Amino acid sequence: MNPTQSSPAACAAAGTQTLHRAVALLRLITAHNRSGSRLVDLYRRTGLERPTAHRILQGMIAEQLIRQDSQSKRYYLGSLLYEMGLAAAPKLALRDICHPYLEAVAEHTGDTVFMTVRSGFDGVCVARADGSFPIKMFVHDVGRHRPLNVGAGGLALLSALPDDDIQRISRINVERTQRKNPRYTEAQLRASIAATRRRGYATNKVMDEPPVHSVGLVVRYPDGTPAAGISVSTLASRLGKDRLEMVVRCLGDAVGSIEADLRRQMERGRLV
Repeated sequence: MNPTQSSPAACAAAGTQTLHRAVALLRLITAHNRSGSRLVDLYRRTGLERPTAHRILQGMIAEQLIRQDSQSKRYYLGSLLYEMGLAAAPKLALRDICHPYLEAVAEHTGDTVFMTVRSGFDGVCVARADGSFPIKMFVHDVGRHRPLNVGAGGLALLSALPDDDIQRISRINVERTQRKNPRYTEAQLRASIAATRRRGYATNKVMDEPPVHSVGLVVRYPDGTPAAGISVSTLASRLGKDRLEMVVRCLGDAVGSIEADLRRQMERGRLV
């Protein structure tokens, strides 16, 4: 073999590496799609060299996986990803069933409502609905991954898992959470899980300035396994005792309706 030529194995390894890098960039762009991503943030957060990140981004632009705003130069998800998502969607997705109820909760409470599903150790926001309250809680974007113990929707999901799964996820996620909050401990997480199970709903402090709290409940499939968490995020000052009870009732009504819909759709064989 000519020493200047790459072996098939080397080419395959290089191709796999490029794929991993492209996916890492796509994940970051997805997580910040509302505001867009700067090139400098993308290559620093992925650990890539600037020319390498720029080359991969240009390739994804050519394939319409992402787009770049001509004025701000920020990167956003592209039209091809939307088309591929539509093609990949099941006959009737869980999000499709939940979304009308998220809208109803947002309309009734006036606050921001989120739907979270599990992806490994993470919770992923797959839908949101905004209420009429003038201060919007943009604390979580659709498509963004966070440790499953962060946010009331994710915490509600985590608390509904078997104890063995909770122990495994907690061990990993406490370390991840401590990178942003060094005082966070596994004891705190276990206390939150115990309180969530006792009350039947999760609460979580989302932000300190302004003070934002969230309340979440788990949605279960007919076999009892957790399907999603739905949560309301609002200013802490809006969650006094009476209003907290109202929000929990509203979420509980939505969960009951969603679970009834899930049973009907599964009986018809429409839910995938």
